[in-house]
Amino acid sequence: MTSSVPSSSEPKRRRSSESSDSSLEIRPISPPPLKRDTALSNKRCRVEEVEVIDLCADDEPTIVVDTKQSSPKGLVEAGSGPKDVRKIKRTRPSIEIDDSEDPTELVEMKGPTPLNGPVPSPMQLNSIEGLPAASNKDTLRLRDILGDPLIRECWLFNYLFDMDFVMKQFDSDTRDMVQVQLVHGSWKDEDRNRIGIEEATRRYSNVKVTTAYMPEAYGTHHSKMMILFRHDDSAQVILLTGNLIERDWRMSQAIWRTPLLPLQIQGPKPGKSLPKLGTGHRFKHDLLAYFRAYGPTKLQDITTQLQQYDFTEVRGALIASVPGKQGLRSTDPETDSRWGWPSLKRILSCIPTSPSCSGQSASPAPQPHTIAQVSSVASIGENWLSSTFIPALSATAAHPTTGKTSTNPKFSLIFPTAEEIRRSVNGYEAGASIHMKTQSPAQAKQVSFLRPMLCHWAGERTTLFSTPASRELTREAGRGRAAPHIKTYIRFSDPTVTEIHWAMMTSANLSTQAWGGAQTAGGEVRICSYEIGVVIWPALWEDAESGSKAKMVPVFKGDTPMAEDIKADTPIQEATAEEEAKTVIGFRMPYSLPLHPYTSHSRPWCASEASSIPDHLGRIWPGNRK
Repeated sequence: MTSSVPSSSEPKRRRSSESSDSSLEIRPISPPPLKRDTALSNKRCRVEEVEVIDLCADDEPTIVVDTKQSSPKGLVEAGSGPKDVRKIKRTRPSIEIDDSEDPTELVEMKGPTPLNGPVPSPMQLNSIEGLPAASNKDTLRLRDILGDPLIRECWLFNYLFDMDFVMKQFDSDTRDMVQVQLVHGSWKDEDRNRIGIEEATRRYSNVKVTTAYMPEAYGTHHSKMMILFRHDDSAQVILLTGNLIERDWRMSQAIWRTPLLPLQIQGPKPGKSLPKLGTGHRFKHDLLAYFRAYGPTKLQDITTQLQQYDFTEVRGALIASVPGKQGLRSTDPETDSRWGWPSLKRILSCIPTSPSCSGQSASPAPQPHTIAQVSSVASIGENWLSSTFIPALSATAAHPTTGKTSTNPKFSLIFPTAEEIRRSVNGYEAGASIHMKTQSPAQAKQVSFLRPMLCHWAGERTTLFSTPASRELTREAGRGRAAPHIKTYIRFSDPTVTEIHWAMMTSANLSTQAWGGAQTAGGEVRICSYEIGVVIWPALWEDAESGSKAKMVPVFKGDTPMAEDIKADTPIQEATAEEEAKTVIGFRMPYSLPLHPYTSHSRPWCASEASSIPDHLGRIWPGNRK
C-alpha cells in the first residue's frame, strides 16, 4: 500500500529522528585559518516537530514555522542557561574609516601566505543522515558552523527561514546571547515566510529582521550567506547553497568559508585602481559594494564592521546579482559589469585557460568541458542560453605570449530525473525543492533543446547505467542518493574531466531572474533577484615570488587530493618534473564522473507533474498544484 506525499495545498507534519551531534574536525580551508581549539557541545538535541509546506513559486519550496512550538526556553534543558560566560575586555586598534571612500581601494597590497603540499577543497559539502560514512567524510553540519560558543553576532542572508530549526544549531549555553540579524526579501504581508519570521522574532528576543528592497515583481532574495562576528575579535564570511530550513539540509548542499579574518592593524592607503580580481582585498571591496546595493543605510552596521577586518588571506572572486538595470556601456569600473552574467564574463575573462597544445602542433587542442549543475531551471529561452549565458561562461583570458584562447567548451547541464528523486534519501519530499516545468508546449520545447545537454545527477555504479566496463571507470562522489539543491558551475580542461580551469559555487540557478536577461539595444541588462557566490581558480594559489605553479583537480569522497586524483591525467600525458612540482588544490565533487547523458527515455524531474510510481519509501507524488 502506498501513501501520498502532500502537495503544497496539503500540509504534512513530519517528525525527524534524533541526529548525531558528534564533533567534526574543524580543518583549514581557502587557505587555512588560524588554528584554534574549538569545543562544540556533545549534548544530543531533540528535534521538534515543524510544519512543512511542500511548494512555493518557481524557484524554492516554502516553509511555515509551526506556531505551536514551545517558547525558546523549551530549546534548553529546564533550569539551564549560560554557564561560565566571561566578559573579556579587549582593546581594538584605532582605525579611521571614511564611509565616503572604500578603504580597500588599493594599488599594492600584501598577498596571502604561500602554501605547501596538497590543498583541501575550498568548497565543502554538507553531512547527510542516511548516507554511508564514506560519503560524509570531511562534510559539515549546520551546527558545526553555528554551534561555536565564540559567536557573538550572526548575520543570516537567505530566502527561506525556519527560525526554530536555526536557533537549535547555536550552542545551547550561548544561543540566547548571540545577536542574530536576518535579511530576507519576503515583503508581502501575506507571505508565509514573512509571517513565520515575524512570529519567530516574538519568541526570540535576540533576533532582529531586515527586509531587502525588492523592486522586481519576479525577483527573490535568493542570496545564501552568513557573516559571523566572534568574541575573539575575528570575523568570517560563509556562502551557502541551502535555505535555512531543515529539509534543505537533508539534500546535497555546498559551503564555502573564508578563513577567520583578523582585525586590521592599520587602515590601508586609498588608491584610484581597484584591487586585483581574486585577491582578498578585491573580495572585500566587492562584498561591501554588494551590501551597499541594498540601500545607503539599510546594511550600514555590517558594512562598517567588516571594513575593520583584514581579508588578505581570502582567495576567490565574489560573483553576485542585485535587482535593477545595469548599464554595460559605463566607463566607470565601479559600475560597469558589476552584477549577474556581465560580472561573470568579466571575472572569467581574467582567468588563464591556455590551450594545452602549442600552435605548432598538428593535433588540435582538446575541447574543455563546462558543467552546470543546478536545482532549478526557469523558462530561459534557447536564444538567451546560446547567445548570452553560454558565451559568458565560455569567456577566458588570452595566452600571455601567443594571444590565443582555449577552444570553446562543450556545455553540459546536470539535472535529476524523476527516477533519481524517487531513489533519493528523502524520496519525493526532496522533489518539492527542485524545479523544471515540462508540461506546457513552451516548456516541452525548452526540454527538447536542453536534452542534448542534460546529464544524470546520480552517476554511481548502478543498474541505471550501461555496461560493467563503463561503471568500473566511474569516480564516485557518493552523493547520488542525496538529491541536489547545490548549484555549481565547473570548467574542466579537457574531455577526461581530470583537471579544473575554474569552479563556481553560487546560490544562482539557471534563470534570467538570477543572472540577468539579454542585453537590450540601449546596452542594459535587467536583473530581478539577489544572488551571491564565489569563483575560484588554481592561479590564486600560485606564488609570484617563488615562481610556484598550481593546478586544481576534482576530488571524491574527501576534500584532500590523493595520489590517484593528482595523477588521474597521466594516461594522456606523462607527468613532468614541472607538473610534479605544482601545488595541487582539490575541489570536492558533488557528483560522480564521467557524466551519464540522458537517454531518449530519461525525463527531468517536474514537481508540478503527479506520479503514481511509488518512491523507495512507498509514497506517491500528487504533484504541486501551485
